[in-house]
Amino acid sequence: MKFFNNDDTKIFALGGLGEVGKNMYCIMHNNEIIIIDAGVTFPQGDLVGIDYVIPDFTFLKQNESKIKALFITHGHEDHIGGIPFLLQTVNIPAIYVPNQALGLIRKKLNERNIKYKNIFVYTEKDRIKFKNMDAEFFRTTHSTPDSHGIAVNTPNGTVVSTGDFKFDFTPIGPMANLHKMAEIGKRGVSLLLSDSTNALNEGMSMSESRVDEALGEIFNRHNGRIVVATFASNIYRLKHIIDTCKRNGRKIAIFGRSMETNIEISIQTGYIKNKDLFVTPEEANRLPDNKVCLLCTGSQGEPLAALSRIANGTHRQIKLKDDDVVIFSSSPIPGNAISISRTINKLYLKGVKVYTNTSLSDIHTSGHGNSEELKLMLRLMNPKYFMPAHGEYRMLKAHADLAIECDVPKENTFVLSNGEVLSLYKGKITKGGIVQASDVYVDGNRIGDISNAVMKDRQVMASDGIVVVIANVDTNKNILLGNPNITTRGFVLVNYNFELLKQLEKISKKAIISKLKNRINYAEIKQEIIAQLSPYIYDKTGRKPIILPVIMNIKKAN
Repeated sequence: MKFFNNDDTKIFALGGLGEVGKNMYCIMHNNEIIIIDAGVTFPQGDLVGIDYVIPDFTFLKQNESKIKALFITHGHEDHIGGIPFLLQTVNIPAIYVPNQALGLIRKKLNERNIKYKNIFVYTEKDRIKFKNMDAEFFRTTHSTPDSHGIAVNTPNGTVVSTGDFKFDFTPIGPMANLHKMAEIGKRGVSLLLSDSTNALNEGMSMSESRVDEALGEIFNRHNGRIVVATFASNIYRLKHIIDTCKRNGRKIAIFGRSMETNIEISIQTGYIKNKDLFVTPEEANRLPDNKVCLLCTGSQGEPLAALSRIANGTHRQIKLKDDDVVIFSSSPIPGNAISISRTINKLYLKGVKVYTNTSLSDIHTSGHGNSEELKLMLRLMNPKYFMPAHGEYRMLKAHADLAIECDVPKENTFVLSNGEVLSLYKGKITKGGIVQASDVYVDGNRIGDISNAVMKDRQVMASDGIVVVIANVDTNKNILLGNPNITTRGFVLVNYNFELLKQLEKISKKAIISKLKNRINYAEIKQEIIAQLSPYIYDKTGRKPIILPVIMNIKKAN
């Protein structure tokens, strides 16, 4: 990493730029580092077998002694999901969290048997001070309670990270603290890092209270069972679904582990009340249909989620009825549209009525602000410099254009990649320097040791399959015993490709015998089998499966 000046303040992201998720932002001054958020992203289809993608903690490990604290803006996975992996890698002296995030983080750590006590709850009244820097907080509106932006005051100026936010003037929960935002802006903000998720959406996002009204109308209209699928992390949505059930005399059965966890923690923290409304699935099945609401995961068409299993007819406890109503109180995450459509079609085939978010039924709104809300944040903070965060590059670029519209000079906007460094010195920012900030894959308990070669092999196996060639060789006589055995998985249907497999057997036999004429060398035999089979398979099938030769050493007595 290039250092401009020993007295400058450096700002960079280890995650969150060029992607929606994996948020992790660092502010470093001299011998102090403040970290904001430690999230994950969930793997796309090409990352076969990967559970999570997390930031690269190499720089933090190398500068471990400088870390003062990790601050969390709110309790969503893309902001807290990386904490267990961070604590397994780097010594973090303290973690400061809002109240709702506390229970979620503790549950994560308990599940991984990580003992960590230095977690402290902050409110927007608090100010956490270190030698060179201090952090203060301002309340924002998002889809989960206790969401905050963070202002870090450094010797060279103030850096603000908004976290995820929208401006909702009739929210379900508390109003965002516009007065404190304006106060921080009036004091002077050198650099603003702001949520870019909905930068491409024009206007203002819909108020959560409108969703409340739309859901209430659906509940009033229908006398059958109502099944609601939504994001388990959208606590305010869960809150008003529960309030709507109370007004309509319905009991609630919960399906899905993440849904159970979020509701349990929200009850403990007081954000969700009416605990007496919840019943077991068995109790729900015994109640009249007009007295039941099933609240479940699966709004994104996830194959193993509760709603998908209900749609498939494979759920142990719930079978759909003709007069059931299913509500998708969510919008598709990019890449999930096909899975969602598949689930919706299965529901229609079961004869149930399905509501999705359309212009005719406002049953979902985003927790992220649209372009006019992003402009409002820019006007409140009035930053000298601007760095769009939390978004794909098209979102970051659109957000930078909005900042220019709001009188931030174009040369003062920075659309960066993870690892690129800004240097703040006496109120002026220079771009330059880089820290390591690659993606790190988590596969079960394995963190970071899944190489690109392993991922490539998994992708090949997923798309083209595997061909295993098993051959027995007598090393005493230097001969092949019998014909090689060809086994395939995910390559071709054996029953319909008998001739192809027989030909692979002949080619493998010829390759083995050609190498046995000289001397026994297993590596050369395997290479020859692969060299002979690969072009033939591609010519006949257009596929490139992984070819795995297995040579068995059989020593027969003379």
